[in-house]
Amino acid sequence: MQSAVHTAMNSKELNLPTFGARLRKEAGRMMIFDILRKKYVALTPEEHVRQHFVHYLCGEMGYPQTIMANEVMLAVGQKRLRCDTVVYDNTARPRMIVEYKAPSVHVTQDVFNQISVYNLLLRVDYLIVSNGLTHYCCKMDYANQKYLFLEHIPDYKTFLQTIKE
Repeated sequence: MQSAVHTAMNSKELNLPTFGARLRKEAGRMMIFDILRKKYVALTPEEHVRQHFVHYLCGEMGYPQTIMANEVMLAVGQKRLRCDTVVYDNTARPRMIVEYKAPSVHVTQDVFNQISVYNLLLRVDYLIVSNGLTHYCCKMDYANQKYLFLEHIPDYKTFLQTIKE
């Protein structure tokens, strides 16, 4: 089944572990099961990255599915924004935003500008940007008005130890 995902995505290998994707075809479109939204969604290149990354966070890094949400809606006046994935703490406070791009999309300053807009509303501890090939993780330091690029994405245990209450 995993090879079907790569076939559906033009055999683009990601810099993420594989997982047992649940796929089906609906009205001629490939669909993939989203474990957070608990439904099948269109298998676009960005969704391909999202599903691999969510499974990586849950399976490899120990994040519980119950503290994560995909496609989180935000409102700024009349404008509606959508965060790709938000990770919460045990009090339902947002602590991490993850923004995904298709593997063909380069991670540029524009992508960081996009996730920064979301963070103006959520004020999280971590920002992650991934196109499935390259991943960037920043730890926010609001006291000193800066951020620090990390070499690795924190596992869940480290995440819990580093989030501010």
